[in-house]
Amino acid sequence: MLATVNSSAVVGLNAVPIEVEIDISAQGLPSFTIVGLPDKAVEEAKERVRSALKNSKADFPAKRITVNLAPADLPKEGASYDLPIALGILLASEQLKGDFTTSLFLGELSLDGRLRHGNGILPQIIMAKEKNIDTVFVPSMNAQEAAIIKDITVYPVATLTELFKHITGLKLIEPQKHISHETLLSQESYEFDMHDIRGQEQAKRAFEIAAAGGHNMLLKGPPGSGKTLLARTLPSILPRLTLDEALEVTKIYSVCGMLDKPLITTRPFRSPHHTTSHIGLIGGSATPKPGEISLAHRGVLFLDELPEFPRHVLEALRQPLEDGIVTIARANGRVAFPAKFMLVAAQNPCPCGYLGDKTHSCSCSTSQILRYQKKISGPLLDRIDIHLEVPAVKTDKLTDQEENMNETSESIQKRVQKARDFQTKRFEELNITCNAEMSQKEIKKFCELSKESHTLLQLAVTKMNLSARSYYRIIRLARTIADLENKLEIAPSHIAEALQYRPKTDTLF
Repeated sequence: MLATVNSSAVVGLNAVPIEVEIDISAQGLPSFTIVGLPDKAVEEAKERVRSALKNSKADFPAKRITVNLAPADLPKEGASYDLPIALGILLASEQLKGDFTTSLFLGELSLDGRLRHGNGILPQIIMAKEKNIDTVFVPSMNAQEAAIIKDITVYPVATLTELFKHITGLKLIEPQKHISHETLLSQESYEFDMHDIRGQEQAKRAFEIAAAGGHNMLLKGPPGSGKTLLARTLPSILPRLTLDEALEVTKIYSVCGMLDKPLITTRPFRSPHHTTSHIGLIGGSATPKPGEISLAHRGVLFLDELPEFPRHVLEALRQPLEDGIVTIARANGRVAFPAKFMLVAAQNPCPCGYLGDKTHSCSCSTSQILRYQKKISGPLLDRIDIHLEVPAVKTDKLTDQEENMNETSESIQKRVQKARDFQTKRFEELNITCNAEMSQKEIKKFCELSKESHTLLQLAVTKMNLSARSYYRIIRLARTIADLENKLEIAPSHIAEALQYRPKTDTLF
């Protein structure tokens, strides 16, 4: 007899429907065959399903069993097909009866019939809703993640026996209640706060501008000046995630198996070590998986000790920084991962770190300094909006007992959120969320310059030898500064402040 059960597979960050067809034939020797381009994990489902059925007091037919995972030309990976295969065998052998054409089944089985936690559940639930599937059976440990999506019934299944009783009506499974995203997207607590950072007022101002517009930053200063602490404090002043952004980020972490709560509620902060490989940073491998830049989507990618990263790894950032997406091509297909992140990088001015410092003398030779500074290419530096000198903190700032002068992250975040709300309203008909994502077309539409501002910018382009890319990045940055001041027009003061954040020529003597 033939039975068909609905399941799904994750390709990149999206799910595609899979039909699990099971045929049981009395002709021929007993066998168990899985076809449809299964990988090793899917092949091993034969032993897991056999043991799970027997240990759940169900009969495993001693006949010729053929399982087809359609479409047959799509490679199948992972162990999430265990549950639909086991259910299909029960239906094909007439141990169970029912109509499951509008139901989706996902889950890996243990040998005793329990269901284990699975990866990539959220994109599969989203696909089910798009395909008008109204009921989903998932492992109980994934039920809260699945219940984020509205208008779909989620049944948390703990064991195969529990599913058997539910279908036969002996003991129904209680559906998982829908989890409202408003309760999850509440204010989170952060480990670091701007209130705890002594001095560095200019740096705090630059971080506020970067957070409001989603701009990239490069921090340069001597050791101990607070570059890393400032970067780790950045998430506390970033604007709140919208529901759509939260779902985008949660899908990525779900596919990677890094989801520890139903919904990601804070913007990601990723800080890979400088020994990270090209694939680890960008994503890839034989079966493409998201890298650090995708894990930082809608959040921050912090690269500490920037010149210590291999040059070919850094150069791979150039295209994602411009496009907000990374496309990985392999022999069996192409996969695109989102990568709209804020790049925050930190570096010393020289190998010893004290070039230009007034309290320490630099011990590096001229050739060492030049070699160190040339590790970062000009095209990569040109894609960074804010270049910030972070000087060593003065002694009187460190020993000052008055902490009331320092502004908290909460008050800064309110101004940032207000500016970001302006941008959301401005771009409501476009597929962008912040000023940093504007193309030249949007810049011409939303960033009209006064005559004085245009004259100042034209003079700066001539005097500072700015590239065309830098010219437009200055306008984006000035637009964000104007948004923080609730100004519709970009004034010369906004252009002047944006120009302060362009890189300065380093002097070796």
